[in-house]
Amino acid sequence: MASTTARPGPELLGWPHGHHLEGSAVLTGLGVSVACAVGALVAAAGAVAMALPGRPEPWPAHLLRRVAAAAAWGAAAVYALGLSSVLASEHAFGDGADSIPAPACRDGFDEATRDGLSHHRSSYLPLRFDCVREDGSVYSSDPDYGWMNGASASLALTAALLVIGVGCASELRARKAAVSS
Repeated sequence: MASTTARPGPELLGWPHGHHLEGSAVLTGLGVSVACAVGALVAAAGAVAMALPGRPEPWPAHLLRRVAAAAAWGAAAVYALGLSSVLASEHAFGDGADSIPAPACRDGFDEATRDGLSHHRSSYLPLRFDCVREDGSVYSSDPDYGWMNGASASLALTAALLVIGVGCASELRARKAAVSS
């Protein structure tokens, strides 16, 4: 026999309009960004430590791996920061009496820019929160998404190329050792 007990809805638990998950996602995104930034700093410190005496051999391969790790953690930190910004803009939309159109599309813009604002579009890859006017023209709610997309893509590509470079160097070293023996 199935239970007929009603579960309390989000409004009864103190979460307005069921947006509690998005709010916690924003905080989680910021936390992940901070954790990734700490990881990047630790990996960068490991790369700097390669200049000290007693470094492992072959040190160039270890250095490339550590720099690749720092770049990957940096890419993750920047992306998580941008993702939490998009989530915060999404969370503010439709959450209260003064939330439509999206506050990210209104706040900080002059009346001429906001004129004819009809809706917004958001994207997580690439990061963006665009404001759309009735005539179809679009403006970005935050110009920082441009550098966040560029930085995270550049750092991720750098990390991938460094990992590939380490693999190629290891392969060449193994072939050279096989030919010499």
